[in-house]
Amino acid sequence: MFIDQVEIEVQAGNGGSGCMSFHTEKFVPTGGPDGGNGGRGGDVVAVADSNLATLLDYRYRRHSKAENGRGGEGGNRTGRSGKSIRLRVPVGTLIIDVDTKEQIADLDQAGAEVVLARGGRGGRGNAYYKSPTNQAPRQFQPGQPGKHRKLKMELKLLADVGLVGMPNAGKSTILATFSAARPKIANYPFTTLVPNLGIVKIRDFKSCVMADIPGLIAGASTGKGLGHQFLRHIQRTRLLIYVIDINEPDIQHTLDDLKKELVEFDHTLVSRQSFVVITKVDTVSESDLKAFCNRLPDDYIYLSAVTHVGAKTFIQEIERHLDQR
Repeated sequence: MFIDQVEIEVQAGNGGSGCMSFHTEKFVPTGGPDGGNGGRGGDVVAVADSNLATLLDYRYRRHSKAENGRGGEGGNRTGRSGKSIRLRVPVGTLIIDVDTKEQIADLDQAGAEVVLARGGRGGRGNAYYKSPTNQAPRQFQPGQPGKHRKLKMELKLLADVGLVGMPNAGKSTILATFSAARPKIANYPFTTLVPNLGIVKIRDFKSCVMADIPGLIAGASTGKGLGHQFLRHIQRTRLLIYVIDINEPDIQHTLDDLKKELVEFDHTLVSRQSFVVITKVDTVSESDLKAFCNRLPDDYIYLSAVTHVGAKTFIQEIERHLDQR
């Protein structure tokens, strides 16, 4: 199951209490204070793990708590610190504080980590307060409470190229043709219900990551169809490819609708590098295809993922755009 948004609560460990103790030993009548400090509470840490692809674990584990620190003991023994816990999340996870709306971290590299909640400091024992004027202190500190936070996690897939189009435009077929990904493909709307990723070989020793985003329809910004719930996954892409079925009644109008929905979600997306691919050209005759070519802009790419017509040009265009800085 693909889960890309969850809310969780994290609780760092409380610090251990300081100890009030006096040294007692035979023939040592004034041993003095020897209460040790409490141990520090454990932290809650998030770590980006490249082996994960979903936030599913946190849908069923909403609460995470680190270990409390142990209290100090006599003999100037400091309490043991609590164990920290490490929450593994997919690479590309945004972490936001629910209460303050502050973005805590953007874990966009494998191995990146951030402390979500710090453990409380251990309290000081009475030995700490000994001084020439206070030979037998009886004060000590309780441990400080660990930080508690409500957090929202959002996964944004990391991809070089994002495929955007209406349902049944052929995005999944393109991904399956040019990569080893095997998305579900069928002739009905919304075959793709979650984003799919695939590695596309451009040439020897050069490849890119391509994302197939579930289809948009006019009015997605108002919640129609699948709405905008998956568009966050193309916010990191360097290149957008608008995929349009050649059998659409009005190709230019379809392109305008796609761009409008992107603007409604994030106005910066339409200024990103992009090009247009007209798919399923194997379903029309050569004469009709020529008529299309004469009627549409020259920079449109014509592609059949089934017969591989235009496949070389498609890959070359991806490489050309990705090489631009």
